[in-house]
Amino acid sequence: MNGDAVKLPRQPRYIQIETIIGCDANCPFCPQKNIDRKPVIMPDSTWRKIIDDTRGLGITYRPFLQNEALIDKRLPEIVAYIKEDSTARAEINTNGNLLKEKMSRALIDAGIDLMRFSIDAFSPETYSQCRVGLDYNRVVDNINRFTEIVAEGERHVTCEVRMIDMDINKHEHKPFIDYWNGRADRALIVPLYNWPWDEGVEMVKKPCIKMREEMFFYTDGRAVLCCWDIAGRAVIGDVTKESVLEIWNGEVRRRYADHLSRGERDKIPLCSRCDAYKDRHFEGFDD
Repeated sequence: MNGDAVKLPRQPRYIQIETIIGCDANCPFCPQKNIDRKPVIMPDSTWRKIIDDTRGLGITYRPFLQNEALIDKRLPEIVAYIKEDSTARAEINTNGNLLKEKMSRALIDAGIDLMRFSIDAFSPETYSQCRVGLDYNRVVDNINRFTEIVAEGERHVTCEVRMIDMDINKHEHKPFIDYWNGRADRALIVPLYNWPWDEGVEMVKKPCIKMREEMFFYTDGRAVLCCWDIAGRAVIGDVTKESVLEIWNGEVRRRYADHLSRGERDKIPLCSRCDAYKDRHFEGFDD
């Protein structure tokens, strides 16, 4: 991938929309509590425009970014609006703490395609260390009830359960997988990524695949290069002033994408302290 820039798709495949800022947890590995951007809630006109601009393109929409999706009470309405397009998919990541039965049924009725649950533990003791402020037993009950409601209905919703691989939960990997494989469609152990600009994070000179197919919007309508950009270090446009595809194919994003395809992270402030994909092999780059 080094040398000339790779040919990039003319439209995104995934669009993440930060419909609200906030979370009901205080996890030690997540910088969400450091976000002080405004507005707290994305105006309806903004998220509707993002969706309207990309109707019919087969987009997978994720109405969350650096927030807990379920704190936005409009979520079923947003999902239903997405699913007015027969080519579109809707999916969310959630810690599951606020997933009461009423919300579960509303999301299923709205047409949600995938629910991705982040649990990160298989005991209340371990859970209390990595998902601070949440109740393990409530979360497990909520997720199990969601899968039961899906099984009782006619419409399938894919349920994925994840554990982030950390030192404090390694001893629970196997029981976690064994338990959730019998209840969810997928149970996964996923790596813990370092947030750019975290203390001690050093850049790797490798390409980035995050920006190739994905697009990310703040509550104020600004589009940023990466979902890990909590401070607006790589803004590529503003959907309140231009269309989604104008931003995607615009000069700013293209310039960033060219640098990243050549592994030139040092030329982008956000990426100059990022080690994402450090263990991934890219032809022409050192492992």
